[in-house]
Amino acid sequence: MIGATLPGGASNAAIARLASLLEAHTGQRLAASRAWRVDIALRPLVAEYGLLTIDQLVARLDAGEDAAIGERIVDAMLNQETSFFRDPGTIEGLIAALAENGVMRPRLWSAGCASGQEPLSLAMTLIAQERAGEIVATDVSPGAIARARAGRYSRFEIQRGLPVRQMLRWFTECGAHWVARPELLAQISYRRHNLVDDPPPAGRFDAVLCRNVLLYLSPTLRARVLDRLAAALRPGGLLVLGAGETVSGQSRHFVPSAQFRGFYTRDSG
Repeated sequence: MIGATLPGGASNAAIARLASLLEAHTGQRLAASRAWRVDIALRPLVAEYGLLTIDQLVARLDAGEDAAIGERIVDAMLNQETSFFRDPGTIEGLIAALAENGVMRPRLWSAGCASGQEPLSLAMTLIAQERAGEIVATDVSPGAIARARAGRYSRFEIQRGLPVRQMLRWFTECGAHWVARPELLAQISYRRHNLVDDPPPAGRFDAVLCRNVLLYLSPTLRARVLDRLAAALRPGGLLVLGAGETVSGQSRHFVPSAQFRGFYTRDSG
């Protein structure tokens, strides 16, 4: 209905336009259950442009006078929820599983790395075990990649999932923030990457972590992304998804790992 609004204040027409923009740029769908976040996510951008409402922000987008505004809106709407060592035991379990399979210098891809806590958790685990490896971290958001590359976190972010001993060992306090030590960041290669549209990073990986990304995609795009993740993995490589995600009925390339609970194994084809 014209003029109708959601609880956040944006009209249904504006929400529909923003949902279309998000899906066009990232493949992600804006589910009705997430629509309430639009107001919270875009309010800072509305204020920065000197506007009063999200509808005015959409009008400015459609005017086509600012080439960067669409990308900035998409960047703000992306869900960048993450933490260090998210889902207890997953990172340590993955590294242990690879070692059990004889992979002592793993090549790892953190796909959808957000602000970088996951690849840093991988790096900390490898170094603590005195093991070498290569970590490639990617995200569709240029803002997220910039933050991840800087390795700079607020007090709240640094305390989420990171034990005090690890925090003091691997981060330097800098005013109100904590900054990852250079030797930690040196283990990680960061780059912008769209899982839906871009080919995987070159070379094969021993494991790919792609957690809480697929759940925002349509079934068709999930299948496409899983095909690309399979192509990036060596035969027998491991795939790690989010707790609420599965490959069941969506990919012929993966089966639940018979050795390691919660992980998927890429077929030998």
